[in-house]
Amino acid sequence: MSAEPSNLKAALWMAGWLALMLTMTVAGREATRELDVFQIMEMRSIIGMLLLYPVIRLAGGLRSVRTAMLPRHIGRNVVHYGAQFAWFYALALIPIAQLVSIEFTMPIWTAILAAAFLGERINGWKIAAIVLGLIGVAIIVRPGTDTLDIGQLFALFAAIGFGISVALVKSLTRHDSVPTIIFWMLVVQSVLGVAPALAVWQWPSPAVMPWIVVIAFCGAYSHYCMARAMLHADATTVVPMDFLRVPLSALLAWLVYQEGIDVYTVIGAMLILAGNTLNLKQGGTARIRPS
Repeated sequence: MSAEPSNLKAALWMAGWLALMLTMTVAGREATRELDVFQIMEMRSIIGMLLLYPVIRLAGGLRSVRTAMLPRHIGRNVVHYGAQFAWFYALALIPIAQLVSIEFTMPIWTAILAAAFLGERINGWKIAAIVLGLIGVAIIVRPGTDTLDIGQLFALFAAIGFGISVALVKSLTRHDSVPTIIFWMLVVQSVLGVAPALAVWQWPSPAVMPWIVVIAFCGAYSHYCMARAMLHADATTVVPMDFLRVPLSALLAWLVYQEGIDVYTVIGAMLILAGNTLNLKQGGTARIRPS
């Protein structure tokens, strides 16, 4: 599938992604107070399929989501399932600003993988972005100190997994429609999660059910926005547009949960964002012609 290249259209779709991800951060924090992460993820996938049905119906029904790329869909969603688990797990353990700052190394892994597998070129600006991002993470996590938190490691695992997932989404947009990509995400992840979810299942209280629905909606349609954005621009251009989520997440955490921000997180986040800004430099999105 292809669409007219447009950074503006990509940015508008990424604005939708940004709003939905901020909302899901709060919903996820509230849901993990009562339910296990495996159960949250399974309910998200099942409810998400119901919420996605109108889009599939408008696209032509189940015939419209047939794919010749099923092995790639499965591989992408195995990785994404693990990354999503790590993200929700970290969300329950560390401050939101710290989680999102570490998560923002995702463009580093996306850039590397997009260059390796999609033919997107890494130039000097992107190399500098990678170096700054890695330094920023090292400052936040401070490996070798007593402050190292298991939640920080889960956040880093999530970022790497999301980077792999985003690179694979970009490759899938060349073959399948956006509803097809989201449909198979929900199907594959619901199958992957059914056994672990049943092992920890408890009936959610009426108070937590609205948060589950919010997670399901945001989970399905945030990825819809991301995939739509990637129809209009390269992965290495689309992903860094999300960098506003770092300060906005910190503000949201302060307003809702009164979470403070330590100086290491601020410095590390600034370096990661600086790297993402370099990643937006024009000239880095040219494709390498297949030999």
